[in-house]
Amino acid sequence: MQLGEGRRSPSLRGRLTQAVCAVLAAQAGVVGASAAAGVADPATTSGAGDDVPNWQFDAAGLVYGEAGRAKVVEPNARITRLFGNGARIGATLGLDLVTGASPTGGIASTEIHTTTSASGRVKTDAVGIVPTNQFQDHRASFDLEWTQPYTRWLTTSFGSHVSREKDYRSLGGTGKVSFAFMRGLLTLNLGGGYDSDEVEPTGGFRVPLSDGTVLEDGTVRAKHSKTALLGVSRVLSRRWLVGLDFTRMAEDGYLTEPYKVLSVVDPETGDPVGELTESRPSTRLRYDVLASSVYHFDTDILYASERFYWDDWGIVSTTTDLKYRHDLYDDRYIEPHIRFYAQSKADFFHYSLVQGEELPAFASADGRLGSLRTVSLGATYGFHLPDRPGEWAVRAEYMSQWGDGHPSDAIGNQQNVDLAPPVSIGSVVVAYSLRF
Repeated sequence: MQLGEGRRSPSLRGRLTQAVCAVLAAQAGVVGASAAAGVADPATTSGAGDDVPNWQFDAAGLVYGEAGRAKVVEPNARITRLFGNGARIGATLGLDLVTGASPTGGIASTEIHTTTSASGRVKTDAVGIVPTNQFQDHRASFDLEWTQPYTRWLTTSFGSHVSREKDYRSLGGTGKVSFAFMRGLLTLNLGGGYDSDEVEPTGGFRVPLSDGTVLEDGTVRAKHSKTALLGVSRVLSRRWLVGLDFTRMAEDGYLTEPYKVLSVVDPETGDPVGELTESRPSTRLRYDVLASSVYHFDTDILYASERFYWDDWGIVSTTTDLKYRHDLYDDRYIEPHIRFYAQSKADFFHYSLVQGEELPAFASADGRLGSLRTVSLGATYGFHLPDRPGEWAVRAEYMSQWGDGHPSDAIGNQQNVDLAPPVSIGSVVVAYSLRF
């Protein structure tokens, strides 16, 4: 997902997908914890009778909003065919409807600031407000997944996905092989994935670190991603399952955000006097290590994970995620959730460039590449409607996000404004699951 003129970001797309998947996964939380305790799932037990459901339907709708910025409505539907030997095939259809505003990369000013884009659009930004652009877009996606156990110790899974939006197309696939040892107490996972994307920004490609009026040759550019996964999980007891995963992703191609800019500021006052298009390297190596734990109490379940991430752009981050599922009466449950995230800035991140100084090879003012902190609080409530089939879940979450708004190298009047003001984000997911 590329940013259009105010378009939402790839990181936002990831958060939205995770939010929907988390609710769908929460509805299967008892099954997952039972597996960790050595209890079989009747829907995947070999030799199951005819009364066992052969299909599962999952649907979820997400409403997401950033205060004063992006608004998203995202419905998803998934159908899965379950087989008696544990095999399953599933297809997911998703649609994103996105409106609102997104930061341009320009700097907040201590005075009213008027800019003219390369397309001739004139925009005035208020004092102390991060400049944004309005946008509207939609995205459609389709995913297909197949899981096939061959023996008690060998299982494979494969997936493919395709998505299309106004200026971005993506096509990719994944594969994973799982080996079970010690009578299923130890599992080794080996996996990989490949994505081939095409970027076609509205208005064409603009010369990096220019005023945006000069276009480069070509209307479509490629971006490729290769991912490798190595993971291990261990059942420590009938109640406790732990896991450790290592992921490496290599990206190459067009990695610049075609609509992002940087402010050029006066060396004395720090006020913006112009704007340049951003420029990023054409390669990126990402690494992350994820440690996770699932512990099943008599009825409740505690999920905990810690993720450490780093890349060759200079970003280092940590994520702590905790969920506690508490069973209530009549097959109902409540699952509070808390998440902490912190990241350092990229080597080429700059809030602005100084007029008259030599331009760097790469530069971006995209807040997602800056120093960043987030705290998320939320909860999921799962329930059955009386005398109705299926299971429902509702998840509500609030996130506060902020950056280093008062950097030590702020110039002149920049010291009097918050260059990365906090952003309040809310989301609600409603999900339904039915086996039949």
